[in-house]
Amino acid sequence: MDSLAQSIGLLGYATDTFGIGGRIKARVSDFRVEEISTQLHLDNRGRFTVAKVTLTNWETNRFCNQLSKKLGIPKNRIFFAGTKDKRAVTSQLFVIDSPSNKVASVELPDVEIEVLGRTHQKIGFGNHRGNRFTIVVRGCCNQQGEPLSNEEALAEVDRIVNGMAKTLGEGHFPNWIGPQRFGSGRPVTPVVGRHVIHGEWEQAVMAYLSMEGEHEEEEARAVRAHIRENGVEEAVLEMLPRWMGFERRMIEHLLANENDHVGAFCKLPANLQLMTVHAAQSIVFNKSLHRRIEAGLPLATPVVGDIVGRIDEKGQLDVNSCVTVEDRTMNRIARNCQLGRLMTTGPLPGSDVRTSSQQPGGIEEQVIVDEGLGEVSWFVEDVPRLSTKGTRRGLITSFGELSVDTVPVAEPSSLGDRWAQGPQEGERWHPEGACIRFRFTLSSGSYATTLLREFMQAPLQQMQ
Repeated sequence: MDSLAQSIGLLGYATDTFGIGGRIKARVSDFRVEEISTQLHLDNRGRFTVAKVTLTNWETNRFCNQLSKKLGIPKNRIFFAGTKDKRAVTSQLFVIDSPSNKVASVELPDVEIEVLGRTHQKIGFGNHRGNRFTIVVRGCCNQQGEPLSNEEALAEVDRIVNGMAKTLGEGHFPNWIGPQRFGSGRPVTPVVGRHVIHGEWEQAVMAYLSMEGEHEEEEARAVRAHIRENGVEEAVLEMLPRWMGFERRMIEHLLANENDHVGAFCKLPANLQLMTVHAAQSIVFNKSLHRRIEAGLPLATPVVGDIVGRIDEKGQLDVNSCVTVEDRTMNRIARNCQLGRLMTTGPLPGSDVRTSSQQPGGIEEQVIVDEGLGEVSWFVEDVPRLSTKGTRRGLITSFGELSVDTVPVAEPSSLGDRWAQGPQEGERWHPEGACIRFRFTLSSGSYATTLLREFMQAPLQQMQ
């Protein structure tokens, strides 16, 4: 059993196929993301600098920390539309409250900064239309671990595309929330988020600092084990690798302010604080989606009791339009879902969001109870900005401009340590297997890893 997938509810597939196995991110350049930006109005008299930034193997928050230091400005004067995968080559717009010449002069390793001009506009989360991906899956193999040829791998991809089109509609796949929402290497964010929602600040901080990650680097594993055994003490600071900067700030705060766990938690970046609550909500969504598949309920076609909403001109769910499907409205709503005007939804719970009714509602409510969230108010008294009213999320989403081809097998020495170690127990890839390149676009809020997961049907650790 894939323990990571089990913990975040990312189980089951849209098709009854075998997948192609394989690994992504065998090398950083195998995973490329280009943000599809909303139009910014440039004005030479604008306060802010607009820059296109290309990052290679950078975590977005860490880059913003380094950029703010270089420019001598607070991090909250740097604006961007969304965080991207760390182990990737990513390209996106940043709006920066700093002179253009200073931004252009910044030099950081594996960072390219192209100043585009000035603007009066800020950008923020959700202010982009989507992303364009180019991703190589290396080492494709069958369920027995035997390498697939190019022809076999391409044929299996074609079967999966056709299978999803048949059950979900052309160009659609289940709208799973991807593993990066829950923490790369260790799914800690939903654990922290549950404690935050319950006002359990010490447990939230200690979970973030000490929870073991099955696929974390050895340095981090040693630090977290020490904290579990000895608590927070000065000696931990000597053990921390430089890249564990968030942990360092939290520990330094606790050493200077004993038992101020709210203050320690707030040393995390504001977007990461909020992400912990979002992750707790996201677990509910994924597990509700999985249980719906297990129960044999369709994803694209509504049943009585479902909550459905209108799809807006950007292809996004208009949450304010959501209504419950009744017997008398069933045929009309089902027809509009088929035509792509409406979509079925699942819960991201909060203080105001309602669950479905009848069978879909029973599934959702049981997941909320099982996650220990049945009695919470979703109001965070100590940090009110983390409170959430909740919302609904479409059960399916779309991909566009899909093209699939093959690339040559790379020289093994260029593929990093994980490739050199070969397939580990429970993994599904073969170094001699086909290498398949996927190109596609996704709207904002959808995850490339969950689309690739439908094609690969491999453990999530092969997608990290």
